[in-house]
Amino acid sequence: MMSSAPATRARKLPAERRAEIVRAAAAIALEGGLEKITLRAVADLLGVRPGLISHYFPVAEDLVIAAFVHAVSDEREALVPEGGEPLERMARLVSRVESSDARAISRLWLNARHLSRFSPALDAALEEQESFDRDRLTALIDDGIAAGVFAPADVFTATVRIFIAIDGFGAYANNTGAFASDAYWRFVTDAAEWALGLEAGRLRDEIDALGH
Repeated sequence: MMSSAPATRARKLPAERRAEIVRAAAAIALEGGLEKITLRAVADLLGVRPGLISHYFPVAEDLVIAAFVHAVSDEREALVPEGGEPLERMARLVSRVESSDARAISRLWLNARHLSRFSPALDAALEEQESFDRDRLTALIDDGIAAGVFAPADVFTATVRIFIAIDGFGAYANNTGAFASDAYWRFVTDAAEWALGLEAGRLRDEIDALGH
């Protein structure tokens, strides 16, 4: 009886393997923080040897930064989707920010801002990602103005105010308890209405219509 040849694992292309490593590191960061990203942790998650991870990321800090960028870039696509009516898109953005689904990414931003004090490279990456976020939100506000829906005093000011509201709300992501007050849970909604020149309750009604 002839024996069959042992099965061999297909070798992945370098770009594919690198992307897989970054995705795994991002998952670890979202679950436990950027400090939890180690060669061993990523290797164990992927079922490979740590040496493979170090081959693609000889400097561990580079993997930490790549993981952060991957996670927040993915969130940007979910947070500020392109296409559709501006008011509905804003409602979806705010609804997601105020939901429990945003807890992990809020924690990651808090984590990155703390660690960036000690890492110029991470600080530069953080600044770049914030700039991308501002550009995407500014474009959404511009669309709303063109549609006659938003009427902010100044587009950039409105963008900054909304992100400050988002960051302020997210600053409580690590709290074990929860605020019962509507003033907390709908803070971003109220701040966005004000920043965009919307009448009180307009954005709330749009969010509630989404069924979230």
